[in-house]
Amino acid sequence: MQKILVTGGLGFIGSNLVNELLKRKYFVINIDKISYSSNFYNTKEFIKNKNYKFLKVDLNEKNKILTILKKYKPSGIFNLAAETHVDRSIENSKQFINSNILGVYSLLEAFKIFSKNKKKTKLIHVSTDEVYGDVLKGRSDEKYRYNPSSPYAATKASSDHLVQAYVKTFNINAIVTNCSNNYGPKQHPEKLIPKLIYNIINNRSLPIYGKGINSREWIYVKDHCEALIRIFHRGKTGEFYNIGSNINCNNILIANNLIKIAKKKIALGSNVKIKFVKDRPGHDIRYALNSNKVFKKLKWKAKINLSRGLEYTFDWYLKNALYFSKFSKKDIMRRIGKL
Repeated sequence: MQKILVTGGLGFIGSNLVNELLKRKYFVINIDKISYSSNFYNTKEFIKNKNYKFLKVDLNEKNKILTILKKYKPSGIFNLAAETHVDRSIENSKQFINSNILGVYSLLEAFKIFSKNKKKTKLIHVSTDEVYGDVLKGRSDEKYRYNPSSPYAATKASSDHLVQAYVKTFNINAIVTNCSNNYGPKQHPEKLIPKLIYNIINNRSLPIYGKGINSREWIYVKDHCEALIRIFHRGKTGEFYNIGSNINCNNILIANNLIKIAKKKIALGSNVKIKFVKDRPGHDIRYALNSNKVFKKLKWKAKINLSRGLEYTFDWYLKNALYFSKFSKKDIMRRIGKL
């Protein structure tokens, strides 16, 4: 049985990826430092699986990482451990530097040593479309210049370059993926879609930054996880792969679609209305990926359209009301990242 190491597996994308890997009969080692965005609720359906192991480890603990690699000898590593919330990066950039840059450096150092005897083990470093910055026209392919706007995006851009440098300098077996905005079950309610769902369920207004025209390319998290597994199997060392759905939607339409879905399932309260709030600093207008490379070379494409994905997502949160209780209301409702 092949073993896979997932970093950040108590988080949103990480826990969904662990679930997909277990379904494919891998033995999965999940390492997570247990931060505010980690949630054991995300692993409740497989925590007793005999092919699953959880270890509390910070990526910056290089010696512990190396010990784990030598003990389990994984054939693949998916690095999803990261600080990801743009607003938090505006409020406190240092923790993003510690996790997203120094943590990746530590992982690469451990992997470099491990790789001397395990050259076939492949590292998939999971990044974001935000490294490209505003894409006002067209779609950014893998050769598009990096132009990050937020401290979050800048730290992810730095980690991408570190991985690329270690591939070229130390000949490690690694790939970088840049994905569009994810949504789906198990996402922290500080992010747009789960926050809107929480507010709809709890009869609160729906805060939308600025004029709500900011456009994002949305991908259902299961589609993203399937793309990552495809890249692990078929991707080429040293390559970058964009992962997107080709579905762009502005924030107003997201809110209106969720209201429309909610009306079919619950009685809406009188406070469930869009409320425009002061925009966050450096807010990019549009992200849009060109994912032709992964479509053509690896024969992968997203399967779940936005309407269906939003309904799946709303249903999950409605059926998993306990999920929200795992967070303090301050964590859900507090506006951060203001200047």
